[in-house]
Amino acid sequence: MCKRITLTGILAYLSALLLLTAAARAPLVIETQQYDLRPETIVTGLEHPWGLAFLPDGRILVTERPGRLRVIKNEKLEAQPVSGLPPIEAYGQGGLLDVALHPQFVENQIVYFSYSGPGDGGVSTEVAHGKLVGNSLQNVKVIFRQQPKTTSGRHFGSRLVFDEDGYLYITLGDRGERERAQRTDDHAGSVIRLHDDGRVPADNPFVGKAGWKPGKYTLGNRNIQGAALNPKTGELWTHEHGPQGGDEINVIRAGVNYGWPVITYGVNYVIGTKIGEGAHKPGMAQPLHYWVPSIAPSGMMFYTGDQYPRWKGDLFVGALKDRMLVRLTLDGAKVIGEERFLQKVLGRIRDVRQGPDGFIYLLTDEDDGALVRLVPAR
Repeated sequence: MCKRITLTGILAYLSALLLLTAAARAPLVIETQQYDLRPETIVTGLEHPWGLAFLPDGRILVTERPGRLRVIKNEKLEAQPVSGLPPIEAYGQGGLLDVALHPQFVENQIVYFSYSGPGDGGVSTEVAHGKLVGNSLQNVKVIFRQQPKTTSGRHFGSRLVFDEDGYLYITLGDRGERERAQRTDDHAGSVIRLHDDGRVPADNPFVGKAGWKPGKYTLGNRNIQGAALNPKTGELWTHEHGPQGGDEINVIRAGVNYGWPVITYGVNYVIGTKIGEGAHKPGMAQPLHYWVPSIAPSGMMFYTGDQYPRWKGDLFVGALKDRMLVRLTLDGAKVIGEERFLQKVLGRIRDVRQGPDGFIYLLTDEDDGALVRLVPAR
């Protein structure tokens, strides 16, 4: 026996449908301990974006790992990539990686970028700079090549940071060949410190030491994919991927050995066996903070703006594994609190930056990656 469809039933159904439609269109609100946030998608259609830089004229440069440098203007993605880049080998975890502006960019328009470059022996992280003229890079010059190159497709690093004195720091991975991080004649697994033109500073810790790469500033780093200057101290802070567990935050200091692979809080993948000699060894630095299990960190910034005043001085870290943003509260060089949010909402967080407007911007590392701005939900 068929049930009669009454007018009341039809009206109830339509009312429920309208409510569902309105809910679907309602802005997404993310609750955190201090603020309710609303993610605003600026652009989509970015293929595995990796790094970004804000230009003084309001444009944004974004790298795509396959080898394209894109421009976002007036919150729209320009159709044509920036021309003039050198040969890039988009191989494994490599490709076009970070981008940074010269400290005097307003005067010289020089842009720096890191990428995996081909050559004798395979590929390695390289850094070049060029003058941005319109939509092209001119007078491009390679100022650093990680040596030796290898056929490995893993652990390229790499972040680019200028300090307050104008020195350029380049963070590198061990290329998946862990023993290289302790080799003195190898760039892998270290932080490199250079003048802006690629010259090695005379006061680098290993200058003049036989068997040492003079550009090396540290050793014993596994794969650094986050770096930022502490606004209170001017020191460079980094984070690096551990193996299965053991992601680290470190304060970078001249000549320090950060231990990989001799000491680590991580273990071998799958089988979970011990790596190296344990978690401590004299002469090797302990991390400021570490994660077990791993969060797969990428991107890093200290918040200094006015849009979220209760977050001033906090450290933000993107995370690939659980697709989230991590906020760390600090007491000097000590982590005293941690909050995780945006879990599996936007995708894999590859980079996190503070924009000139004081908002937090995120890049999602996806086939159809996005640039997202977090704004307070009012």
